[in-house]
Amino acid sequence: MEKTAQLDIAGNLYSLPIVEGTEDDKALDITRLRNDTGYITLDPGYGNTGACISSITYIDGDRGILRYRGIDIAELCERSTFMEVCYLLIYGELPTAEEFAKFKDQVLFHSLIHEDMKSFFTSYPGHAHPMAILSAMVCSLSVYHPQLMEAMQPATERDETIARLLSKVRVLAAFAYKRSVGEAFVYSRPELDYLSNFLHMMFTTPMRSYQPDPVIRKALDVLFMIHADHEQNCSTSTVRMVGSSKANLFAAISAGICALWGEWHGGANQAVIEMLEAIQRDGSNHRKYIDKAKDKNDPFRLMGFGHRVYKNYDPRASIIKKYCDEVLNHLGINDPALEIAKGLEEAALTDEYFIERKLYPNVDFYSGIMYRAMSIPTNMFTVMFALGRLPGWIAHWKEMIEEPAMKIARPRQVYTGPTQRPYVPLAQRSAK
Repeated sequence: MEKTAQLDIAGNLYSLPIVEGTEDDKALDITRLRNDTGYITLDPGYGNTGACISSITYIDGDRGILRYRGIDIAELCERSTFMEVCYLLIYGELPTAEEFAKFKDQVLFHSLIHEDMKSFFTSYPGHAHPMAILSAMVCSLSVYHPQLMEAMQPATERDETIARLLSKVRVLAAFAYKRSVGEAFVYSRPELDYLSNFLHMMFTTPMRSYQPDPVIRKALDVLFMIHADHEQNCSTSTVRMVGSSKANLFAAISAGICALWGEWHGGANQAVIEMLEAIQRDGSNHRKYIDKAKDKNDPFRLMGFGHRVYKNYDPRASIIKKYCDEVLNHLGINDPALEIAKGLEEAALTDEYFIERKLYPNVDFYSGIMYRAMSIPTNMFTVMFALGRLPGWIAHWKEMIEEPAMKIARPRQVYTGPTQRPYVPLAQRSAK
């Protein structure tokens, strides 16, 4: 028997179907609410609105749980790789050895971009932000692959589009970095794996061939895995919304990159480093800024602490903290900004004010520190986030367009502007 909830509007009762997920998620289905009642729901920020039914990622913010396709993120980081996680998210299951070999071969095969695109990069000013370049270049890929622009492709063509994006976006990201520092572009090497190739394209110069450090390589693999998906966040919702118009995958991903750029989303790790540098310029007294954060009358806020979803410790932060310590110890870095970060972390984990409010260091706090230690420039942090999040965006786009009942996204609003009024000719308008 179908479970329902009763909605009472001015004495009139309406039945709303109850939808239950596999992890005991519960939702009220309001699909027919406006047609049946004339009412809509109002939920600024969509904090209580389910825009879709998805089988990709499960989050329980109260218990600090994150699972991809049912597999705990900690187990994946310990036993899997980013490329395997890409396959898991996009296709729903861990690949067989044969499937995985074919998948990696497809990605490797598409690891070059059209030579004409190099002129796009050089047309940007040297100080252009890599995120601006990346979003434009991803959208530009559609020009060079018009046969892949249809959203509703046969499965084989869709797989080719996915492989192209996974491979080419890291090339575009590396080229965007090279453009920002005024260095020559570096091509991929077929004998290197996905992430080693990316590091090679980033850091090889005419004077030095970069050999990926195994500790850095593993840490980056874990960083990309923990960023690979995070349910219906701002950028993923953007990819779904743009894709719901049947825009091609290149356009949808480009829109997701733009959404990720903001400091309240993917730009948060950049904001962490900028905060640490500001504290350093002010004398490196981290206790002063802990006190400022606790003062309700002070506008200062600690960046990288707390999370909108997790009301417990961010499970990704507990994983990445381990690798953050390994990277810093391995590289033997003596960086004043990183010393400030350690002081802030220790204070937040022991101070009753932060413990009571569950304001623990989150994934953005540790990822920013790690990227800085890896010599990745601050303006590339959000690009790194985009590379990690790419398989999640693709998975959600794919899941949505394969849904037979897919609808174009079209939120409603509650209008609070003027009621109908006449047009007043310019000559008759008086100054206010």
